[in-house]
Amino acid sequence: MGNLHAGHMSLLETSLKEHESSVLSIFVNPTQFGEKDDFARYPRTLDADAQLAQQLLSKHSHRELAIFAPATPAEIYPEGFSSVVSVPKLDGFLEGKFRPGHFDGVATVVYLLFQLVKPRTAYFGRKDYQQYRVIKRMARDLELPVRVKGMPIVRDEHGLALSSRNQFLSPDERAAALHLIRTLEEARRRLGAEARNIPATRQWMEQLLSQDARWQYLELREARTLSETILPKNKVVLLGLLKLGSVRLLDNLEMTLQ
Repeated sequence: MGNLHAGHMSLLETSLKEHESSVLSIFVNPTQFGEKDDFARYPRTLDADAQLAQQLLSKHSHRELAIFAPATPAEIYPEGFSSVVSVPKLDGFLEGKFRPGHFDGVATVVYLLFQLVKPRTAYFGRKDYQQYRVIKRMARDLELPVRVKGMPIVRDEHGLALSSRNQFLSPDERAAALHLIRTLEEARRRLGAEARNIPATRQWMEQLLSQDARWQYLELREARTLSETILPKNKVVLLGLLKLGSVRLLDNLEMTLQ
């Protein structure tokens, strides 16, 4: 949705390395904002974003880049638009519990983007892990001819996952934000890649939730389906969302059980 940072640019750089032609989509999508979300407050920085993209493109000779940036929502959702793309098995929990309809908006706008651009590969950051899985499932279910590739989380020097939301943190809140990744790292340590440690790790996470109202969720899920049922040898993901003031920060860590 624009307001690009190093995490976004890592996606673009990978695309420039792997393809002769790339398309950078920048669009603040109104259908993924809920009633309590501040659509109007979301930063629009198209000129600065385009400059960052141009600087990166200059380092990759013989590559082509187009920026797809609809000027208004009506260019994507013309008058009378009433269709919705939904992935219900990956909605209704985690982010979906706190932001009803959010993933319908995400899946719909990405489906429209794929139809307009016809990409061979689409790059998404894994910080918004549930979103990545929703898009990947949607593309597979609808047999879209695109590879949805999840890319590693980019962090600052302290380990905080980069996010456009970080700019709204006060200095004290930015320091407190590190509690998110440190908690996930402690959960990973307690899990120890052993399936037998799942009940104890979940109990510890549930206790943290009950003791600190800043946590909106802190969960251990199977990585591909986000199911609560986890078997040995499964890849798992630890997911957390910490709310500091008006800012919701999400992060995750992936690992494979032995």
